[in-house]
Amino acid sequence: MIKRLLFFCLLILSGLTFLSAETKKSGVIVIQGATVVTVTGDPIPGGTIVIEGDRIAAVGKDIPVPAGAVVLDATGLFAYPGMIDAGCFLGLQEIRMVRATVDSQETGRVNPQVSALEALRPDSMHIPISLSTGITAALVLPSGGLISGKCGLIKLTGWTTEEMTIKDPVAMVVQFPSMRGSRRPSDTPQPPSRNLQDLQEIFDQARYYGQAVSAAAADKALPLPDFNETLQFMQPVVSGELPVLFNVHSEKDILDCIDFVKKEKIKAVFMGVTLGWKAADKIAEAGIPVILGSMTDMPSSWDDGYDAVYRNPVLLHEAGVKIAFSSQSSSLAKDLPSMAGKAAAFGLDRSEALKAVTINSAEILGVAESMGSLEKGKLANIVLCDDDILELRTNIRHVFVEGVEADLSTVYTELLNKWKKRHKKPE
Repeated sequence: MIKRLLFFCLLILSGLTFLSAETKKSGVIVIQGATVVTVTGDPIPGGTIVIEGDRIAAVGKDIPVPAGAVVLDATGLFAYPGMIDAGCFLGLQEIRMVRATVDSQETGRVNPQVSALEALRPDSMHIPISLSTGITAALVLPSGGLISGKCGLIKLTGWTTEEMTIKDPVAMVVQFPSMRGSRRPSDTPQPPSRNLQDLQEIFDQARYYGQAVSAAAADKALPLPDFNETLQFMQPVVSGELPVLFNVHSEKDILDCIDFVKKEKIKAVFMGVTLGWKAADKIAEAGIPVILGSMTDMPSSWDDGYDAVYRNPVLLHEAGVKIAFSSQSSSLAKDLPSMAGKAAAFGLDRSEALKAVTINSAEILGVAESMGSLEKGKLANIVLCDDDILELRTNIRHVFVEGVEADLSTVYTELLNKWKKRHKKPE
């Protein structure tokens, strides 16, 4: 009898715990009084954001507070959508000069079967540091070779790779063959490099392989080709299902890459594009979006001017190219907001600089329906700060990722707290 009574008590307690967890999970949070920077619309002074579960239920002014909601007074603060690093090595590189902590590159030249997220380390110290600066999502890149592999989009919270994954794959990363070493004038016809010929051959073989597999599936009398892992993983690319992220830099390479994309009829995004301003009109005409490389890079040539890296996004935007910013790093991912701020300081419209780390990134990566702006129905990725989010001196006060407030403690805050407690030596 006592055992049965204890059993029922345990059932009741477990039921109450379950209900408590569900209530907490489905709770309502209201952010009140902040200047809401929606990105896609006008700022809303003294605005209100209602969060239900992992989504934004309402955004606007004078929105009634639902009964039982937890209210966060954000008077004097600014609310922004979480920023997106459109290309980095978070979770793949810890200390770049220590080979044992770098897992962003596979051996071999052609690796379409590689997925960057398979090597992700969720416990990387750089992830919470980047989160504390207002970045809530990041595109993690493979590197090296000719075809590096597939990149994936993660959120910067979670215990496991599965919890952190937002979209995988996002695109196939290709290091477009460069002609930088050539000393010939840019207007002199140049033969295609061997690497470019190899890339063309891979695409041709992949198309032929796909056609042979389809023909064999339709007609049992035809032999099925021998399985080829490389060509099999190229099928989503040549069919136009999976975009290609071309890492390309010089003017000549950019123009060659545009021709390659048109010829192959594939979806493309350009990354890096160091000298994109020299071919801005052609990129815009091709309708190819651009993920800019790190704004901490030096100019490729001093003849272009010391500020060439900072003017590049301005001229690309003015030509009509959709741009996004990326850190191209793990340790420097935290500096993404200031990179966009630098571009604004050199002439890029401030609202466009903000879009280039929010909604533009989301659109280029194919996730604009769920993030990139503060709108009803989107994921509640929200950053509350005390000033313009692109300003270096701005302090991040709160970060919500999918409706849950994130812990903003990092190795830096741990050290700060440690030395705050240090006793002063007696004089």
